Amino acid sequence: MNIKVLGSGCANCKKLEALVEEVVSEMDAAAEVQHVSDYKDIVRYGIMATPGLVIDGEVKSAGRIPSKAEITSWIVTVLSRG
Repeated sequence: MNIKVLGSGCANCKKLEALVEEVVSEMDAAAEVQHVSDYKDIVRYGIMATPGLVIDGEVKSAGRIPSKAEITSWIVTVLSRG
């Protein structure tokens, strides 16, 4: 599983990245977490507000920090497809 946190590196982007890392660790999920800060790469996902969260190529949120429960649910859904 590939998880991308999209954002310039602002405080909210860092919070989201830490939250995602925490969820992945707690779930012991096989996931690669990347922080994408290049504006051109962010725009390719159609995200106009950061932070953004992309899981396996699908935009899950933009412009906010989703809850831990939301992130967990999204990861469980992707893992169940697998």
